Amino acid sequence: MTQSPLQECSREIIGKKLLDHLAVIYPNEDGDRLAQQLMHVMRLDEDCQSPLPHKNLWDETDVVVITYGNTILSEKQHPLKALHHFLKTHFTMLINSVHILPFFPYSSDDGFAVVDYKQVHPKLGDWSDVLRISTDFHLMADLVINHCSAQHEWFINFQQGKSPGADYFFVVDPNENLSGVVRPRTTPLLRAVSNGSSSKCVWCTFGHDQIDLDFRNPQVLLEMVDIIRLYLDMGVRIFRLDAVAFLWKKIGTSCINLEETHEIVRLLRTLIEHADPNTVIITETNIPNRENLSYFGNANEAHWIYNFSLPPLLVNSLVSGNCRHLKNWLMSMPPAQNGTTYFNFIASHDGIGLRPVEGLLSDDEQEALIQTMENFGGQISWRALDDGNKKPYEINISLFDALRGTTAGEDEWQIDRFICAHAIMLALEGVPAFYLHSLVGTTNDYQRMLEHGHNRAINRRQWQESELNQKLKDPTTHHFKVFGQLRHLIKLRREQPAFHPNATQFTLHLGDQIFAFWRQSMNRRQSIFCLNNISDAPQTIPLSSLNLIGTDCWKDLVSDRIYEDMLGTVTLEPYQTLWITNRW
Repeated sequence: MTQSPLQECSREIIGKKLLDHLAVIYPNEDGDRLAQQLMHVMRLDEDCQSPLPHKNLWDETDVVVITYGNTILSEKQHPLKALHHFLKTHFTMLINSVHILPFFPYSSDDGFAVVDYKQVHPKLGDWSDVLRISTDFHLMADLVINHCSAQHEWFINFQQGKSPGADYFFVVDPNENLSGVVRPRTTPLLRAVSNGSSSKCVWCTFGHDQIDLDFRNPQVLLEMVDIIRLYLDMGVRIFRLDAVAFLWKKIGTSCINLEETHEIVRLLRTLIEHADPNTVIITETNIPNRENLSYFGNANEAHWIYNFSLPPLLVNSLVSGNCRHLKNWLMSMPPAQNGTTYFNFIASHDGIGLRPVEGLLSDDEQEALIQTMENFGGQISWRALDDGNKKPYEINISLFDALRGTTAGEDEWQIDRFICAHAIMLALEGVPAFYLHSLVGTTNDYQRMLEHGHNRAINRRQWQESELNQKLKDPTTHHFKVFGQLRHLIKLRREQPAFHPNATQFTLHLGDQIFAFWRQSMNRRQSIFCLNNISDAPQTIPLSSLNLIGTDCWKDLVSDRIYEDMLGTVTLEPYQTLWITNRW
């Protein structure tokens, strides 16, 4: 990431900004006192910096890898050390940022039920390991802000009526009408617990081991800001606000995307960027596309937002052989303002979300996609509806297996289809992020899924470093082939100004079997026409349809082929990608 120039800042300026936020969130609290507390916790009363607005802290060289802290194992060292060694061995000068999923002590949900926010899980390593990784890579970490573990000290204190924690959790009368609450799970929303001498019901958006915090209490906000300050000190430079859309609750509403939630994101943005102007906030909001876009705010909320609609739409295009919906979605996406951009991913530790394609794919199309994924070994996770029924929430499958074939069944194009998917992700507007398992072509892990008892474990394999290194060296393995081709594409991407995350992008219309778009560098000197055959049959198009400037020399970066006859044609083999440019 690039560095931000600074402008003059003062305690008065930051104090005024905080008061504006606090007036929305806590209109009945002493705003001056709370603002001073927040500044003290974040140490802004000692050192305050201010970035220029609408400054891009990223460029075409930024590529992220997503991984658990224990994805890479070694008999010789702790997992975080093994991960660091693996990253330095294979990804130096290739990937410059790493998202290590929750590396704290936890009780469930593979880290997202945090028992202690301020410690590294002892089975992974310690803070010195985290700091070492942050010296070689931009470090993204999760702020699991909506809830904590039922085993956290705060919740234990809540049950005993002690502080801190006695008033940290969202308590609700079970007789309230909660039918309008949006749920991402099928488990009961409320959990009855003893609280001192009485019994109360606490709110559990994701499950009964993950108890929702009550941000109506300003002390909860102060606790989270204290945690943010620690993470900054430990080298974190990209903050992922986990499940932040559910943060604020109001009885009688959907309890998702409320105005107070957005204002808290704005407040955290103000605090973080004045503590370190080179820090990025990303919101994790697995919700319908229009709602997701709202977390950009007016370039004053998230710097990055997840492009949650991309994975299901792209997989659907590649297995159906038709990119109509993908094109329509791309045309509907507004260009991100400078100072913000999209976070593009097509695989992650979670599944392929279906909520982001609500209104984009019909029920029949979603059902066809689900059936195809089940045919390739995938599992389905569900969420509860208002009427008590349930609806598919996400598809759990490794991306490599998801692209085994098409709706017609498995075929010989699995690797080509898989590489095509990543070539599209790499070329789109935004910062690309690779799930580590995708980079090495990991397949469905049925044994881990059975052992852990939940569907998401199917795509959370743990590799022995020595075994994986051997597979990556063996030319006969698909792991070697996948990693080699992806390395080639990543290197190419990092050298192209037209692939800057905020460079111009236009959708091209070359039929439903070719997903195509045009990128232009911010100085307008480089153009790249990105052509992707998303079908299992060759596709031929006239070069004249691209309107290539005849006085320029054009070359496909992927194959090194030169195009001289502007009146000729080009044929794309099944799942072939072309990056045709006038500058190389």
